[in-house]
Amino acid sequence: MTAPSAVKAALTTQAIETPSWAYGNSGTRFKVFAQQGVPRTPQEKLDDAAQVHRFTGAAPTVALHIPWDKVEDYAALAEHARGLGLRIGTINANVFQENDYVLGSVCSPDPAVRRKALGHLMECVDVMDATGSRDLKLWFSDGTNYPGQDDIRDRQDRLAEALAAVYERLGGDQRMLLEYKLFEPAFYTTDVPDWGTSYAHCLKLGPKAQVVVDTGHHAPGTNIEFIVALLLREGKLGGFDFNSRFYADDDLMAGAADPFQLFRIMYEVVRGGGFSPDVAFMLDQCHNIEPKIPAIIRSVMNVQEATAKALLVDREALVAAQQAGDVLGANAVFMDAYNSDVRPLLAEVRAEQGLDPDPVAAYARSGWAERIVAERVGGQQAGWGA
Repeated sequence: MTAPSAVKAALTTQAIETPSWAYGNSGTRFKVFAQQGVPRTPQEKLDDAAQVHRFTGAAPTVALHIPWDKVEDYAALAEHARGLGLRIGTINANVFQENDYVLGSVCSPDPAVRRKALGHLMECVDVMDATGSRDLKLWFSDGTNYPGQDDIRDRQDRLAEALAAVYERLGGDQRMLLEYKLFEPAFYTTDVPDWGTSYAHCLKLGPKAQVVVDTGHHAPGTNIEFIVALLLREGKLGGFDFNSRFYADDDLMAGAADPFQLFRIMYEVVRGGGFSPDVAFMLDQCHNIEPKIPAIIRSVMNVQEATAKALLVDREALVAAQQAGDVLGANAVFMDAYNSDVRPLLAEVRAEQGLDPDPVAAYARSGWAERIVAERVGGQQAGWGA
């Protein structure tokens, strides 16, 4: 059995990236719900992200979304982050919110639209150069709504051409993370609908192209931990977008819908050697009705708890039961770890790091929520409309 001291030591190395857009206003297709104190600028988003890291000690980087986080001087924004004890993390591209992309972006049948989309992707690499970011995350809403609308194979060729151009532009220490999505918004075909499509493109591109697994982007009943195990085995798992879903891409708090699934995923991460800086642990969440900063703190804690339980799995006993064909015994070892109450252990980890054992309560006492409500008056709140 893994010693608690070893588990605690491993947990102190875990870094969970928070997304800038989680601090802004969000909602459903029908309504965006505004909250008081929401950031108005990328700098204010970083200010809020610093509170998450302050109370968890585990969220040192913040993902940006371009153009949602567009500024005149990205180097200055990175310096602002450093002054808060943070770093700029993954740069996310946006080729889905302009009228030109009605028939797709890099897969569009219109060469002018494809050039525009590719130009934006190259701009995002420029941002990476300025911020010192390692990862470029790509998600494409490209697809078709009707049979015959466009040629499926031609669209894959266009996608491959664009990805190859971006790959060639990457610096030696930069990576491309290609996300996949079962649907949304395309109804008939989606151009990157599953891990296999993403993997195929990344495999052809080379070692700087990796697959990112979003835990909300799969068909019901999909065994996500199998995908994780396979991608780790192939050296192609670049990172996660952690969230929960009850129906589709709900982007709810990590571990909210199925904490057992999150544990199973994290076990495969630990088992497959993915508990390392080579795999980016990112949140991809929208907090529509709950206070944003406490929700993000809770999400970080949920990932930490799932990780702690995964680290506690008695691998020696598990392997022995597996090799003996002891089905119930193997499952019992697995379930013993999941049913462990790791909250006291994590409280010890935080206390040893000089943090409050209860990050949510510590944030509530800090007065930050009241401060931002009082100070952030006027201006345009971050978000995507109301």
